[in-house]
Amino acid sequence: MHRILIIEDDVAMRQALTNLLSSSDYTPVAIEEFSREKLLSAILSSETDLILLDLNLPEQNGVQLLKQIRQTSQTPVIMVTSSNSEIDEVLSMEYGADDYVTKPYSPNVLLLRIAAVLRRSDTPSRMIKFRDLNINMARGTIEQKPNGSTKPKRILLTKNEMIILGHLLDHQGEIVARDALMTDLWNNQEYINDNALTVNISRLRAKLESLGAGDAIETRKGLGYILA
Repeated sequence: MHRILIIEDDVAMRQALTNLLSSSDYTPVAIEEFSREKLLSAILSSETDLILLDLNLPEQNGVQLLKQIRQTSQTPVIMVTSSNSEIDEVLSMEYGADDYVTKPYSPNVLLLRIAAVLRRSDTPSRMIKFRDLNINMARGTIEQKPNGSTKPKRILLTKNEMIILGHLLDHQGEIVARDALMTDLWNNQEYINDNALTVNISRLRAKLESLGAGDAIETRKGLGYILA
């Protein structure tokens, strides 16, 4: 039974999350002390399998707390917040959040997100090196350590983008037909059409470009794509 740490200062919300997790065969562990001095220590000593972390805490921003957690722990973290700010979401993902859920949320959706993150974390990590990038296939992330900096730049890929990149990596240096990518997506129950494939390729290229690898996916007109 997975243990899930709840970091939520709103008492009613904390109790609701506790009840939801208990009724869904998880073991909830709730933190009730939010002082800056004690909170990080309590988190790191909790020995839980996943953390639900509120963005707005009394003495500390959740993103900054996440940054501290990631210095010593790789426990999966889902940010749970009432903020719909794109900046908060981007920073959360950059500092190592595994998912980001905005309140109000459907309890069923939250449970599905939790199950997905736990499933990825329980899967042995498949790390792939491509150029100066570290690609984690289990977590759907790409990291690059910028020159002269100890802080890695990290982006999160969608499931479709990860399926496409995985197929291209498996056939690196070879031309991959669009039909082959469509088949791979359909085999993973991702029902997208030809136009949607083009959009996903464009988004994947943009994300790779943000890490200095914008030329990685070449289009071979009438044939498909090649990862070079």
